[in-house]
Amino acid sequence: MKLIGLFAAVALPTCVAFAPPTAFTKPSTSLLKSSTQFDQETFIAESKEMRLAHLEEQAMYALKISCENYDNAVFPNAMIAGDVVITHLLSRLGYLKDGKAKIMVVDTFHLFDDTMPFLRSIEKEYGFDAEIFCAEGVPVGDKVAFDKKYGADLWKEDIEQYDKVCKVEPFQRGLKTLNTDCMINGRTRWQGFERAWIDQFENAPIGGGLAKCNPLAYWTLEDCFDYISKYKVPHHPCHAQGYPSHGDAKDTIPIPSMDPRNPDPQEGSCKFVDFKFEGDKKFWLDYACERKGRFVGLANKDGSTKTECGIHVEGAEKTFDRDLWESGSVKELSVGDALEVTKSAPGVVVVYAPWCQFCQGMESEYAKLAEELSLPVYKLRGDEERDFVQANFNTQSFPTINVVNKNGDVVKYESEQRDVASMKSFVESNM
Repeated sequence: MKLIGLFAAVALPTCVAFAPPTAFTKPSTSLLKSSTQFDQETFIAESKEMRLAHLEEQAMYALKISCENYDNAVFPNAMIAGDVVITHLLSRLGYLKDGKAKIMVVDTFHLFDDTMPFLRSIEKEYGFDAEIFCAEGVPVGDKVAFDKKYGADLWKEDIEQYDKVCKVEPFQRGLKTLNTDCMINGRTRWQGFERAWIDQFENAPIGGGLAKCNPLAYWTLEDCFDYISKYKVPHHPCHAQGYPSHGDAKDTIPIPSMDPRNPDPQEGSCKFVDFKFEGDKKFWLDYACERKGRFVGLANKDGSTKTECGIHVEGAEKTFDRDLWESGSVKELSVGDALEVTKSAPGVVVVYAPWCQFCQGMESEYAKLAEELSLPVYKLRGDEERDFVQANFNTQSFPTINVVNKNGDVVKYESEQRDVASMKSFVESNM
């Protein structure tokens, strides 16, 4: 088979899942009751089974491409409904036991209490060992160490910084550590307008990155639960407690819910117990309702409702094998030299972390700023020296830009506008 564009040729192993679904090509003999009447319930059930068989075949084909055509396929697994479907599909294909697909998990230290025990149970069920990543500088599973380093209330104080520290950076570091060249994930078009046009494969971002496989791109949430029921797939205990999806326990609620934080409070109940729905399943299965109980009560800095944690926004899948500002007019500062700069003012210092997507986003503009200014422009890596940069360079999040004026005062640039003109104007006004 010859594959064009993103894919190279690959010999696909035989799999019964790809046999033509002959069992579903003809209606059941019980379907027709008479010349004028047919069994509607049977028709609907068989149509759903035909649809699911096609979706399975399509998803498994995409997973075969990912695992046979790439050297290091990695599946960041959040154990939501779609993710347990993908885990089961990978197991059916043998890719978990033979290591052709690695499972990666990001532990934010704020997950549901059941999440990590559930992970251990499916590791045993399918015969794999997940690679777990958490906030930089914190041992896996050590919540006390996390609280000491970053603060137990980081998510309340700065949700964007929390996302960077607990989700985006560990996610990027995990992809890089595992040498990922194809990332498998469970996003679907059904999850909402932000994902409404995704396809099963997306091209690698220009300038470095990796391919992305969305094997369930065309599935609905109902399809996922139909699959779970059909194969008795192990799934997260939260579904039996009324949660259609789950992430951090701190900002996830059941749906429907009268929780005062819920922007759409509704009475009623829906649960998935013993592989079947209890209550009114439309609360979960309507378009874009899967994630309705996620990020509840959270807002972005611009005041808009939070709908993404940052992992799946554009560019977050990139892996970076380099520092920022490796060449050009931006000068590197060590901690030992940083305080000397305040004595030999004036100058400009950005405190940054190379994994931070916002630092990456301003790289070219800050480099241009260094070219245009007649005073020194520095970079100071702050993620490895947090106490120091907090105490001396006004840093609570990355990037933080400071002007050191002629008096040696370190003045923070508070604006989110990181274009050359805006930064230059601030520098000149604070000399």
